[in-house]
Amino acid sequence: MPIQVLLVALPLVAWGLERLVESAQPRLMLAGSVASVAQYLLSLHLYTPDVVVLDLDSEDCIESLADLHRQTKAKILVVTGSSDVTLHDSAVLAGARGVVDKRESASASTLLKAIEKVHEGELWIDRNATSRIFLELARKKAERDMDPEQEKIAKLTRREQQTIASLASDPSAPGKLVAEKLHISEHTLRNHLTSIYSKLGLTNRVDLYAYAHKHGLSTGD
Repeated sequence: MPIQVLLVALPLVAWGLERLVESAQPRLMLAGSVASVAQYLLSLHLYTPDVVVLDLDSEDCIESLADLHRQTKAKILVVTGSSDVTLHDSAVLAGARGVVDKRESASASTLLKAIEKVHEGELWIDRNATSRIFLELARKKAERDMDPEQEKIAKLTRREQQTIASLASDPSAPGKLVAEKLHISEHTLRNHLTSIYSKLGLTNRVDLYAYAHKHGLSTGD
């Protein structure tokens, strides 16, 4: 069975891509061509592609790609003339199975090979991109798995953490003494405390003392 390929690109770009896909018959078959992701999503019932080739240069943002990924079972392959690796990585993180650089001298043959590999379930990205993407996925997973309290603590500035550590070491110390120890004014100390209470959901120094010792904030740089 030929691989059914749908093109999402502006007419001028689509014309060239159509000729390329047609040149690869019977391995590939052109399932259709639309000018935008929005147009494709409005006519999903008309197409059953195996692979969608999306010209990212024709779309305004990665959000369009993410919408496409959520609403189609087809594998998505992106083509772009941009050299921005952040854009390439974002495309894969948004659901693309690969990225083909239109600036490559062998981009036509590369695209045909990429379509077949993506259809077979492989990713079409280079090793450097693979490393960057896995690191980003790990970072996002860590954020999702973060304890709610650790998420609050992560919002504290270094100076706020130092303020907490100072207060936790001597909860009965007057504000003036704490401010002198931190080499700041009492007014600045009050501002720090207001911010700390807001970020941690606390209301007073007694609560802050208990919170600091419970969550390991009683020591600071």
